[in-house]
Amino acid sequence: MNFNWSALLTVQNFVRLLDILAVWFVIYELIVLLRGTKAVQLFRGIVVIAVVKAVSVFIGLDTVSWIMDQIINWAVIAMVIIFQPEIRRGLEHLGRGSIFTRGKRQNEDEERMITELDKAIQYMAKRRIGALMSIKMDTGLEDYIETGIALDADISGELLINIFIPNTPLHDGAVIIQDNQIKVAAAYLPLSESNLIPKELGTRHRAAVGISEVTDALTIVISEETGEVSITKDNELMRGMTRENYLRYFRQVLLTPEDQNKQNTIQSWFTRIFGGGPRK
Repeated sequence: MNFNWSALLTVQNFVRLLDILAVWFVIYELIVLLRGTKAVQLFRGIVVIAVVKAVSVFIGLDTVSWIMDQIINWAVIAMVIIFQPEIRRGLEHLGRGSIFTRGKRQNEDEERMITELDKAIQYMAKRRIGALMSIKMDTGLEDYIETGIALDADISGELLINIFIPNTPLHDGAVIIQDNQIKVAAAYLPLSESNLIPKELGTRHRAAVGISEVTDALTIVISEETGEVSITKDNELMRGMTRENYLRYFRQVLLTPEDQNKQNTIQSWFTRIFGGGPRK
């Protein structure tokens, strides 16, 4: 039996495929944008309503179906109100072009950030000044940013050091770095309940592990008892990091290889979707 390829490879089918890919892309970007925010729970509620509606229609629950219809009819207005912060943030990303260029990090800015972080880490570790710094990767940190004191300042080693000097207003809590800026200080991160965390580690380490359990943020901890530098990411705690070790790790995670920078937008998107290359 011969397959008729000419009937499949038509302009109409190509347009349909393009339509499906466009919807898939929008849904994927929406999920990435909502991760790590309160909107995730609301989004799950919408999915539940859609499932209840489908089930009620299938088995003939007319009253339930009517109620779901009323909820869905008002859902558009409700979503605009409820998701206002996320919609605004998404439009800001779109205006800056960051949605379509997320795979291309600005290596010069990242190198500068690494240099300033190194300056602060070296100073605080030698003097045993406790610190907790979390760098946003892909997962949103809006829920935790809301708990901190807004700074929106350029990253500098001197500012980071001043923030964590003991007995100052901002030293208790975490610094959150986003878009190469110190977004907030004195933020509260979720504490891990894991029994695998060594008993000698304190609240800062539990907070660092906690944020790594629910997001993909890169978090740096400096112990005020020993001056030890630790890093958490993807639910992994790396203790006793030397300067050489953490600088190498920062560059592996934060910098984009030159060949990836040369990819166009569609290539970068397909790489992220289908997992092209090893995960860092």
